[in-house]
Amino acid sequence: MEALKEYFHIAVRNIKTRSLRSWLTIFGIVIGVFLIISLLSLSEGLKATINEQLQALGGEMVMVMPGGDEDIFSSMMFGGAQLEREDIEAIEKVSGVDTVLGYSFTGTTGRYEDEAKQIAIAGMDPWKESLEILGIFQGWDVAEGRWPVKDNEVVIGQVVAYDVFSREIKPGSEIIIKGRKFIITGILKSLGSRQDDSIVYMAMESYQDVTGEKRGTAAYAMVKLEEGADENIVAEDIEDTLSKTRKRRFGSDEEDFSVITSEKMGDIAGNILGIIQLVIFLFASVAIVVGGIGITNSMFTSVRERTREIGVMKAIGAKNSAVLIIFLFEAGIIGFIGGIGGTLLGAILAKGIELYGQAHPVFYFTASITPGLIIFGLVFSFFVGCLSGFIPARSAAKLKPVEALRRFE
Repeated sequence: MEALKEYFHIAVRNIKTRSLRSWLTIFGIVIGVFLIISLLSLSEGLKATINEQLQALGGEMVMVMPGGDEDIFSSMMFGGAQLEREDIEAIEKVSGVDTVLGYSFTGTTGRYEDEAKQIAIAGMDPWKESLEILGIFQGWDVAEGRWPVKDNEVVIGQVVAYDVFSREIKPGSEIIIKGRKFIITGILKSLGSRQDDSIVYMAMESYQDVTGEKRGTAAYAMVKLEEGADENIVAEDIEDTLSKTRKRRFGSDEEDFSVITSEKMGDIAGNILGIIQLVIFLFASVAIVVGGIGITNSMFTSVRERTREIGVMKAIGAKNSAVLIIFLFEAGIIGFIGGIGGTLLGAILAKGIELYGQAHPVFYFTASITPGLIIFGLVFSFFVGCLSGFIPARSAAKLKPVEALRRFE
């Protein structure tokens, strides 16, 4: 143990004697670890936020969407095929189903006072029940004004109220959409994402009057289950019912719809985010590899510069293992210091983005900076340092005293 302590002190002294080169080498590791910690903490925070949203639905909500499982997120983001009236009526008849909420959305032009802007609108059916259920399960609430009670009344997100038009919108104001006048009765509290906060929400009939879409259709449906109903059993019954209904109408066994429970959505989101995290890690690893090459190059240079010193150490009895450990300590310390700097900077950036998101609601999520992630960053950087310094350290350990001393005679 005393020997290892002495080897450590020698390694630290050697790093201090080449401080500029050491700090430049450390900087390469800092960049890689900084990318890993910041990106992984943000992606973990995003994953946690999605899981919280899914848990808010609990086992009482199921989503039905046109298209296969692979089309789920593209359908939610960009729309596409629709559920027909017959599909929604079939879902309503399934045992365990309490309410079926139809939801559609699109972009259009809205006029407030004398200013026309591109806005997003969404229709919900049944209108009153949709607002009540979303208030319970998704935490919808009005920050100003009141909930709509008539079909010509709408509520708007905060981005529409404060950012889209040059003048702020107040409850009681009028907005004209496709030539139809609507009364804005309320401004919603932030729903957690800029996308949701940028929408004008209205009754489905009004939405379909404005857009010209066929009555009774919906982009997707949110199904509220009866109390005590098993979401997996109800989901299977919905699948069977829709399959039979669509087979009668289209004569095809192909399932061009998806029935998604909160558990299934969590699995899909987890798989997607897992792939994203893997890509992030591989991307950041490139910077780590570059930093590791920098350590290897620095250590080889150090070995060449200290050849005589190594010869003297071995001439007075230092073993190969002692020389190897000293150089590995040097490389490991460089990597570890880089890990400390990268972890600190990555955590600061992640927290900064989190705070910015809370002040400017682009997307609410927490940066998940766990002790495990910090330990991983430090251990990983130390390991990279030792691995990068192993070959130079081994070459130093294999130097023969006579040859090492002869080079500087």
